[in-house]
Amino acid sequence: MPDPEPGPPAEGDRICARESGGVPVPEEGLGESRPSPRSPGSVRPRSSGTWSGSPGVWGPSGGRYLGLGSRKEPAGAQGPSLSGGRPLGPVSMGAPRTLLLALAAGLAAARPPNIVLIFADDLGYGDLGCYGHPSSTTPNLDQLAAGGLRFTDFYVPVSLCTPSRAALLTGRLPVRMGMYPGVLVPSSRGGLPLEEVTLAEVLAAQGYLTGMAGKWHLGVGPEGAFLPPHQGFHRFLGIPYSHDQGPCQNLTCFPPDTPCDGGCDQGLVPIPLLANLSVEAQPPWLPGLEARYIAFARDLMADAQRQDRPFFLYYASHHTHYPQFSGQSFAERSGRGPFGDSLMELDAAVGALMTAIGDLGLLEETLVIFTADNGPETMRMSRGGCSGLLRCGKGTTYEGGVREPALAFWPGHITPGVTHELSSSLDLLPTLAALAGAPLPNVTLDGFDLSPLLLGTGKSPRQSLFFYPSYPDEVRGVFAVRSGKYKAHFFTQGSAHSETTPDPACHASSSLTAHEPPLLYDLSEDPGENYNLLGGVAKATPEVLQAMKQLQLLKAQLDASVTFGPSQVARGEDPNLQICCQPSCTPHPACCHCPDPHA
Repeated sequence: MPDPEPGPPAEGDRICARESGGVPVPEEGLGESRPSPRSPGSVRPRSSGTWSGSPGVWGPSGGRYLGLGSRKEPAGAQGPSLSGGRPLGPVSMGAPRTLLLALAAGLAAARPPNIVLIFADDLGYGDLGCYGHPSSTTPNLDQLAAGGLRFTDFYVPVSLCTPSRAALLTGRLPVRMGMYPGVLVPSSRGGLPLEEVTLAEVLAAQGYLTGMAGKWHLGVGPEGAFLPPHQGFHRFLGIPYSHDQGPCQNLTCFPPDTPCDGGCDQGLVPIPLLANLSVEAQPPWLPGLEARYIAFARDLMADAQRQDRPFFLYYASHHTHYPQFSGQSFAERSGRGPFGDSLMELDAAVGALMTAIGDLGLLEETLVIFTADNGPETMRMSRGGCSGLLRCGKGTTYEGGVREPALAFWPGHITPGVTHELSSSLDLLPTLAALAGAPLPNVTLDGFDLSPLLLGTGKSPRQSLFFYPSYPDEVRGVFAVRSGKYKAHFFTQGSAHSETTPDPACHASSSLTAHEPPLLYDLSEDPGENYNLLGGVAKATPEVLQAMKQLQLLKAQLDASVTFGPSQVARGEDPNLQICCQPSCTPHPACCHCPDPHA
């Protein structure tokens, strides 16, 4: 056996055990008990149009949604605009982009599915019950896994918020569009370039009613130029960046009055809640935020049904990103601390979305996909999530940073089960476009159509995966490559996001290191990346040597073919671009405060 790399194999076990202290809360009120992760087909939602995971219940209190859906969020909700004048309202796609995404000559023979894409934040591979966590209360997600397809080898190309979200919505490597290095901030001049074609634009051109609720984090820009209404979304309710990118020391994260942990980013405006391009509140009442998103989602679905058109909902939850928050029904209820309470509310939101779909009789007409942007932020310790047996977490190219839980649910179309096929968030745009009968944008895509895998008619066409660091450059190019069961690390670098693990290779003190030969792992036998096949005294087998050569060739080919777009982050910052509900007020930015009427 080759010598192990530094760091004990049981890293994930220790993290999960540390986080799971306390007795799990009984699941009454959240639906049926969690099915065994070893029995993915043991429980399946009924085809009668009801959701068996959480029928009509929102939270352990047994209350009906706690008011969710009781308040309509109009498409053009009026409030203070970004510029302080008339609300700008939603912006339609420009003519050149409409032509680029012109409808195919004939519509798909079958009605295209409604699509709900749920994107969690900083969620680890080992955080869900259906992925083996011993005490997470996630019955609705477990039910989704039991009745759908659970992915074991689903990845993101970069383990950081901004680039991961750009990849999800465009099907392109983030470096191609300049979404590097690091993340965008409230005062960033840059954002997702408007010439990029998003999944929302592809589907809107196909007749979908498109809406987004939650975290954007792909730039604001002058007059909100980069916000969702300019990127193909007819409706938007959410926060334009991470909810920690503003002062939070005076915010309530758990009712009635538990403050948010830490101070978050100081010297910035309070985080705004936007309805399209108008400010609804600054800051919003965090414990009530998920309920407002669910109400928005229910209205979108119902309006699409009334208009006899399909809908696309991008539900980008803030859970489980730090600082965690939740409503009253979940505070101190999970047995896993604030992180578990946040995760519990995320799970209940999934149940509420599924119930909304069922209430409209659309379960068999709606494809639901769940995944997350990157691995856990282990520097937060018990507030940072769990990567299970995988190495490291957010900010690294190790498995704990880039491998994500992923579920696909579509009764009558997707057979319940588990797939070990390689897949990526990059694949969602071409896959969903194919299912919707939509033409692909005329750009270089890095994703593949996985619809044969979802529908059980074939395998994943994806044979390889490429992973970039949070701060990439064209000289080094790709840091890690996976092909089949083998993964090679040509460069490694730790991250502050992955502090506190027992493995020093994860930490920020682990500087950028080139590996020649690369670190090579057989992920089918060693998913924790503990045993370098080229690092021991034993002679490498011909198969291993051939795998190394293949991975080196793949890296060389991709590096030669990818042109880095101009960095959007490097465009710098302008404090005047920070969204303020009272732009002419003083002293700035502290005066940017508009009370939330729902607090």
